[in-house]
Amino acid sequence: MKRINTIESQVRSYCRSYPVMFDKAKGPFLFDKDENKYYDFLCGAGSLNYGHNNPILKKEIIDYLNQDGIIHSLDLTTKSKEEFLNSFSKNILATRNLNYKIQFTGPTGTNAVEAALKIARKVTGRTNIISFTNAFHGVTLGSVSATGNSHHRGGAGTSLNDVTFMPYDGYMGKKINTIDYLRRVLEDNSSGIDMPAAVILETVQGEGGINVASSKWLQSLQDLCHEFGILMIVDDIQAGCGRTGTFFSFENSGIEPDLIVLSKSISGFGLPFSLLLLKPEFDKWKPGEHNGTFRGNNMAFVTARATIDNFWTTQELEAEIAIKSNILKTRLEKIAQENISSDVEVRGKGMIYGIDCILEDLASAIQQRCFENGLILETCGSDDQVVKLLPALTINENDLIGGLNILEKSIKQVMSQSDFQKKLEDWVVQK
Repeated sequence: MKRINTIESQVRSYCRSYPVMFDKAKGPFLFDKDENKYYDFLCGAGSLNYGHNNPILKKEIIDYLNQDGIIHSLDLTTKSKEEFLNSFSKNILATRNLNYKIQFTGPTGTNAVEAALKIARKVTGRTNIISFTNAFHGVTLGSVSATGNSHHRGGAGTSLNDVTFMPYDGYMGKKINTIDYLRRVLEDNSSGIDMPAAVILETVQGEGGINVASSKWLQSLQDLCHEFGILMIVDDIQAGCGRTGTFFSFENSGIEPDLIVLSKSISGFGLPFSLLLLKPEFDKWKPGEHNGTFRGNNMAFVTARATIDNFWTTQELEAEIAIKSNILKTRLEKIAQENISSDVEVRGKGMIYGIDCILEDLASAIQQRCFENGLILETCGSDDQVVKLLPALTINENDLIGGLNILEKSIKQVMSQSDFQKKLEDWVVQK
């Protein structure tokens, strides 16, 4: 560990919160080199929706390697690509009556976001993008320009232009519809806001604090986009691939985005893989205008196809997520109310949930105590004040409850051995 810390860049982050040497992983668990077991409610920041080393997907990779399958192919046509495209088109798009072209971008989510922003600007001839408060879309220059967090924006080292931020749903309180403000800005020629090429948003803001947009807000936003000829980009990198209970996070909201960005768990196995879905009329690229050496990850094609074929051809997984989502929501609300404060809010959807602890140092203390007790999770929100839970979609109910038991134990320990109760009371009074 000491040698790694000496050699590796200061930019490392997650390992600072979990300072042990991890060695193995299986299902919902991580194991360190001393064989200590940890419940993993971080899941690769949402990249491991089906758990670690899922046996179905692992077998597919092993068989593919044993057959000398192609690993790297740029964007050449391969059997594994064709099989993935056929399965995705048949089982994901067609069953939802969606019609999109599929673009393989570079392997990271931020690269797919860059592609979405570029094609929106190319198609519309406009440069401005509307993003939202507490948004997170990546840390390359185009994507971080659309990211709200000052910590990530500060790492850019240059000015970040051509993005205008608007208030997300609920940002100004439950009684204010922030779409009305956006409409006024677009209608007013003296607002100082250039007509945008696109709006980009997450239907559930993961890094921003588990903020969930209502269906009414999303529908109003889509109507506004149609009225002004603005493209709507949904960033489903973390909230997609089943995380909110359906394959796409927006499925039950009554909207149909012009472009959709997918990454993280699209491969199913934690392999680098990203997609941009774009309606056919917006596929205006010239060959090679957005390319990359690693946009042909054939092992990811293999596991992504296997993920769809094994988990998304029936409604079984969605039904299981609904049951476990109810367990998460009910238990978290009980834990928060009984052990922290009645003013603490539990937010989420499907199997992405958070407890807004109000105080940054309280959330961090809970995270640290959870780790000491054998549970890995992270914090999020504008001030890292939200304890965030991303358990694997495939976790069984007993293991889910086991992880929540550790969370409750940890919160009780933190609250009993500190002055956080007094700090929370002071916060309520000041509010």
